[in-house]
Amino acid sequence: MLYAAWAQSLVATVGSLYFSEVMRLPPCALCWYQRIFMYPLVLILAVGIGGSDPRVRWYALPLALIGFAVAAYHNLLYYDVIPEGFGTCSLGVSCTVRQVELFGFVGIPQMSLTAFTVILALLLLSFRKGVTRANQPQA
Repeated sequence: MLYAAWAQSLVATVGSLYFSEVMRLPPCALCWYQRIFMYPLVLILAVGIGGSDPRVRWYALPLALIGFAVAAYHNLLYYDVIPEGFGTCSLGVSCTVRQVELFGFVGIPQMSLTAFTVILALLLLSFRKGVTRANQPQA
């Protein structure tokens, strides 16, 4: 589970860097906040997996939860569920601008929300898997 969470965080990080550095799409304010919570997950999960640290889930979970919350809020703005306000997106690029939409409807905020959802689900499943192992009798 943790390897898959690491792979998802790596794909999301590389994807965001591709959009900004190769395609030259400037990130909005909420995209920056999501990056702040996604990028460290690549390193934290890699170091935790490499060091066989069972506590890595606890280190990664707060970043994934906060990133998920920011991504969810960004999607609500992006898809006009709530009005843009509170000055969150007043500097630079608007958080509701449609720079890329795969298949005509999957925007960058939805890609981010999907990535954080997958990571959260995998982290939570890894907790469950760890509990199941701990409760089994050892041979």
